[in-house]
Amino acid sequence: MRPTSVHASARRAASACLLALWAASAHGAPQTIQVINFEGQPQVGAAVSVMVRGTRPAAPPGTLAEMGQRQRAFVPALLVVQTGTAVNFPNFDTVRHHVYSFSPTKPFEIKLYAGTPAAPVVFDKAGTATLGCNIHDRMLAHIHVVDTPFFGVTDALGRVTIDVPDGEHRVRVWMPAMGEGRPGVEQALRTASTPVIVRLAAP
Repeated sequence: MRPTSVHASARRAASACLLALWAASAHGAPQTIQVINFEGQPQVGAAVSVMVRGTRPAAPPGTLAEMGQRQRAFVPALLVVQTGTAVNFPNFDTVRHHVYSFSPTKPFEIKLYAGTPAAPVVFDKAGTATLGCNIHDRMLAHIHVVDTPFFGVTDALGRVTIDVPDGEHRVRVWMPAMGEGRPGVEQALRTASTPVIVRLAAP
């Protein structure tokens, strides 16, 4: 093999190694975040998103999520998606529903239907959309749209684990009690092996 070929092979190998390292760092490692309310109790069902500099604000084309209707209730009651995500609204009930939102983030209406609507609804603006059913008034849900691919919803212990790159970022917490007009509570986040605590102030 000629020396130039050896050098070219070495360069390709080094580039592949650097690319692999970059991809691994971009994917990140699991970071647990715990949300505590003003009484010191775990906050269940809070939307948590991590803003990482340099990441794309919009989801890749074709990204899909789902908010169904079961037993005359939206499932899940809180859905978090990245900007640009298309959401399906399958109706698993034996009665028809009429799903709507009047929220500035995404006003839309799916009139009386059964099964799954032909086209999903694309949520192309960050914020929160409050959903209802024009037939069943007690049905209520929220879709929280974030400009980051790093997000989740807290569990019964007020915890959520999100894969984020190592470094210093911002974490934001939102829950339905705050109202759709508020972006949420935000604080600095430094990745660590232990859970990061976010404490909410009294309402």
